[in-house]
Amino acid sequence: MKAAPDWSLYRSFCAVLREGSLSAAARSIGLSQPTLSRHILALEEALGLTLFTRSPDGLLPTDEAMAMREEAEALASAADALFRAASGPLAHNVGTVRIAASEVVAAEFIGPTLAGLRGGHPGLVLEVAVSNRINDLLRREADIAVRMTRPVQTGLVAKLVGRSELGLYAHPRYLEDLPAPGTAAELFDHALVGFDTPLVYTKTFAIDGVAVTRDRFAVRSDSDMAQLAAIRSGCGIGVCHQAIAERSGLKRVLPDVFKPQVECWIAMHQDMRSTTRHRTVFDALAMGLESFLEGGSDVG
Repeated sequence: MKAAPDWSLYRSFCAVLREGSLSAAARSIGLSQPTLSRHILALEEALGLTLFTRSPDGLLPTDEAMAMREEAEALASAADALFRAASGPLAHNVGTVRIAASEVVAAEFIGPTLAGLRGGHPGLVLEVAVSNRINDLLRREADIAVRMTRPVQTGLVAKLVGRSELGLYAHPRYLEDLPAPGTAAELFDHALVGFDTPLVYTKTFAIDGVAVTRDRFAVRSDSDMAQLAAIRSGCGIGVCHQAIAERSGLKRVLPDVFKPQVECWIAMHQDMRSTTRHRTVFDALAMGLESFLEGGSDVG
């Protein structure tokens, strides 16, 4: 009976799946390209499978590799979580804490809180996993997550830290040449900034109950930060959090027509409540975001 492959081989396997090339995968996990290549060959030999084929676009996973992906990613996440757990004593603010947040939250909301944490607790190492998908805390892809939707998984401690109002905003420079729209119908005479790929959350962009579709946008991107940059640069009118828009000097249009609110939640696995560094980061993020958004309550 063959021995089970070393877990580190699966970590390298996941990196190649994620990045699509040996060089990019090696950089992402801090290995040399030859070492990572040896890992993939060793895993293929141990499993008796071909996991990747070469193409002009990089390495393409085989059907066998895709069938393994979910379990391999779970193993890699568990291993990373184990290393973070062992990175410092449980009773002290020392060690690594991984925070999952969307682009906008990571770039615009939590920076001052992270600076304060590092200033007060220099033994903390803070990792920020930037993604617009909902990271699975139960599978330990992150220790703490900041989400603009209520966590529905059991086994989590969650805190509602506030609500953020969304609005339609433009840079004053854009409105110098075109008068601001006075009605919903006039809005569509303007250049709009929005998403490229329709997703569930994009239905938030709705006027009079009707979702604004992709074909309406003059500037499209699935990156929230790219959209924000386009609005700040005067490309057109787009959706922005009120607090960010006010700090950026953007001008709001049609405030009575478009004013949805989204909730801001912080969550972590309930097992981490007894770990000092996780609780410290959780509480600091809650206080920082409560101050930013004004209000909140505990759940769980």
